[in-house]
Amino acid sequence: MPTLRLALSQVNPSVGDLAGNADLVRSWTRQAADAGAQLVLFPEMMLTGYPVEDLVFRRSFVAASRAAVERLAADLAADGLGELPVVVGYLDADGPPQVSGDAEPGRGARNAAALLHRGVVAARYFKHHLPNYGVFDEDRYFVSGDALTVVRIGGVDVALTICEDLWQAGGPFAAARRAGVGLVVNINGSPYELNKDDIRLPLVRRRAAEAGAAIAYVNMTGGQDELVFEGDSMIVSADGELLTRAPQFVEHLLVHDVELPAAATGPTTETLADGMRIVHSTLDGIPPAPSGPAATGGLIEPVADEAEVWQALVLGLRDYVNKNRFPSVVLGLSGGIDSAVVAALAVDALGPDRVVGVSLPSQHSSEHSREDAADLAKRTGLDYRVEPIQPMVDGFLANLSLSGVAVENLQARVRGVILMALSNQEGHLVLTTGNKSELAVGYSTLYGDSVGGFNPVKDVWKTLIWRLAKWRNRDAARRGETAPIPENSIGKPPSAELSPGQLDSDSLPDYDVLDPILIGYVDGDLGRDGLVESGHDPAIVDKVLRLVDTAEYKRRQSAPGTKISMKAFGRDRRLPITNRWREHG
Repeated sequence: MPTLRLALSQVNPSVGDLAGNADLVRSWTRQAADAGAQLVLFPEMMLTGYPVEDLVFRRSFVAASRAAVERLAADLAADGLGELPVVVGYLDADGPPQVSGDAEPGRGARNAAALLHRGVVAARYFKHHLPNYGVFDEDRYFVSGDALTVVRIGGVDVALTICEDLWQAGGPFAAARRAGVGLVVNINGSPYELNKDDIRLPLVRRRAAEAGAAIAYVNMTGGQDELVFEGDSMIVSADGELLTRAPQFVEHLLVHDVELPAAATGPTTETLADGMRIVHSTLDGIPPAPSGPAATGGLIEPVADEAEVWQALVLGLRDYVNKNRFPSVVLGLSGGIDSAVVAALAVDALGPDRVVGVSLPSQHSSEHSREDAADLAKRTGLDYRVEPIQPMVDGFLANLSLSGVAVENLQARVRGVILMALSNQEGHLVLTTGNKSELAVGYSTLYGDSVGGFNPVKDVWKTLIWRLAKWRNRDAARRGETAPIPENSIGKPPSAELSPGQLDSDSLPDYDVLDPILIGYVDGDLGRDGLVESGHDPAIVDKVLRLVDTAEYKRRQSAPGTKISMKAFGRDRRLPITNRWREHG
């Protein structure tokens, strides 16, 4: 049986950076060639970054992507890499955008893969299954492909597929079995969700069984706005054995020798199977099989949930800051658990020299909160400042007659003004620190504690915030380092400290009670009856649902933040602000 040395390039492209992404392909292809690779794979939409959203409708961008893939093929040949086949994702089109008046049925923008060889695009494949759920809007952007591309490489028939093709039965993988291929390549831009890695391997195994072929699955890594991609690239044999698996949340070249069945002497022209045309072609000449020991990529076991989420949040924050070219970040340090976790994430992502933490005490700020904020700054080494807000609050109150909640919100808004002023003056990106539980029930002040350009914990429930803090401190102890988060911040009752003796529990159920209701309602779309049947107190359910439903206008104005759950606020969960539907008791 032939052996192919595969190189899966788990890399971090940037949306819109065609030249930079092409340079990544050239650099990583060189590394793959040095490792003796005979076929190199890059992620979905590698040249354009993913997702490109409405850039698809910009014909200049489509034209630039099509030109870039042709230019990349020539550049690889000029680099002396022309004999090495390279699969790379890009944006193509064979007709006007579907939203235009001159759109043609069955033609338009394509989510495409190109096989580059000897200075040209030797083969192309257009994605067949287009996801249209959660964060995906691919039916809005792309036209589905109806042909499976099969290329004979080194005596092995190799089928090209893209991301969602793997997540649905039938179509390309069924056609691949009919075509008798030995290997299915699947290039991906598959966003991270907690425990998705536990679903991915069984899914790849099912598709391997469906195709009767080995699968090389390569996924990108890195952050793109709310999304973060964890990699988790792998190769699975036709009988479902996991041969090799890459680490999560880092760029990585996974090189592995795979023994594959030799191509049959069947047709190499166009055939039809399972509703798809099968287009066959052959590559003449690829690098010879390397001598010496076999290449093995190794097996990386997935990490525990808290470690996985922490890595996702760190990577999402780092790439948002760096790809948008912010020099540093600033956040308010209250001494509480949420700002402590955000500060620790920021230091892990950027280093302490790029993080400014500001204590903004008022007359209601407890001494222990001030001390906890200072303690965190000392533990992490970030740039720590103190800006008392009471004189500014008093200035407003001397000119406005305010009381109750209005005074509480005024304090939050003064803090927001200070943080934004520091952002304007010094160029920092303001990080907001509200967790998903608070966003769900509307416990934030517009233009106050919600102010900011990015929220690293936007998709993190309060109970998970505590788990992350405890895990991060344990991890520091394991490595012999100083725990970044003060124990006082973890152990004390949560409070906004906007009025004397205020606690979250004054107006909210305990978070151990609240979060399961919110998870059922927000993530699971359970109605009132379903929540009550699950064992939740009906009166508490009614209160919580009322809070969630009336806070939609606040969430619509909130900063973006890294998605880690199956249903993050924003692109995943789209509800009308003006909405009279209520889950009645």
